[in-house]
Amino acid sequence: MDFETIQYDVDRGVATITLDRPDVLNCFTSQMHKELREAFKSITRDKAVRCVMITGAGRAFCSGADLSQSDTPVKDGAPDLGAAIEKDYNRLIRTIRGLEKPVIAAVNGVAAGAGANLALMADIVLAARSAQFIQAFVKIGLIPDAGGTYALPRLLGSARALAVAMTGEPITAEQAENWGMIWRCVDDDNLMTEATELACRLAAGPTKSLGLIKRAIGASLDNSLDQQLDLERDLQRVAGRTGDFMEGVAAFLQKRPAEFKGS
Repeated sequence: MDFETIQYDVDRGVATITLDRPDVLNCFTSQMHKELREAFKSITRDKAVRCVMITGAGRAFCSGADLSQSDTPVKDGAPDLGAAIEKDYNRLIRTIRGLEKPVIAAVNGVAAGAGANLALMADIVLAARSAQFIQAFVKIGLIPDAGGTYALPRLLGSARALAVAMTGEPITAEQAENWGMIWRCVDDDNLMTEATELACRLAAGPTKSLGLIKRAIGASLDNSLDQQLDLERDLQRVAGRTGDFMEGVAAFLQKRPAEFKGS
C-alpha cells in the first residue's frame, strides 16, 4: 500500500503505523484518516498481524486536528464539527477499541487534542520522558473529543479529568505514569526499543486471549458484577476452545516455553 500521510510496516507479527506529517507535528487531515482506515482494514484482514503499534514521525506523536483544513462540512452557515467527528474520529476510535488485537501507543513527543486521546485509546501506552499530553480543546472553545471525555475520568477520576480538560495544562509523561494515565514513561532513546520489544512479545503471545481480555476489561466499568461474571464465563468458554489454550497447558506440563499461534 502506498500512503502519503502515514507509514505502514509489518514485521514479526507487529503492524507499525507511523503518523507521517512531521513538519506539522503529525496533525490529522481527512487524508490521514482515510489512510488510517485503509491500514486498519488491512490489519483486520491479515492474520499474520497480531499486534499494532502507533507512533509519530519526528518530534511529535500527534498535535490533533489540522485547523488549516477547509473541508469541514458546513450546516446553516457554520462548520458542522459533529459531522466531521462522526466521519473520521469516531470511526477511528471505534475501530481501535473494537479490534481484538492489542494496540500499543509509543508516544514520542507532544500528544495534543485528538492526538492525546488517540494515544489514550490504545490498550497500552508508553511515552518518552519528554512527551506531553495536552487536552488543547478548551484553548479554541471546544470540548475533548476522540474519546477524551470517556477515557479521562476512567483513567484519572472525575476531579483530575475535569481539571485537565478545563485548563488544558500539559501533563508530562512522568506525571501521566504517576497518575495511572499511561503504562510507562521511558527515556527518549529507549522508547522505540521498549515499545517494539513489548509489541513483539504480545504478537508472539496468545493473541486470541489478548483480544478477549481487551473485550472483558473494556466492558467492566459499565457492567454490574453479575454482568461481568457472566461475561467472564462466556469469554473463558471461548478461550478454552482455542489452540493456544491447548498449547499453553501442554507447554506448562512439559516444562517448556509455549509456542502460541494466535488461534
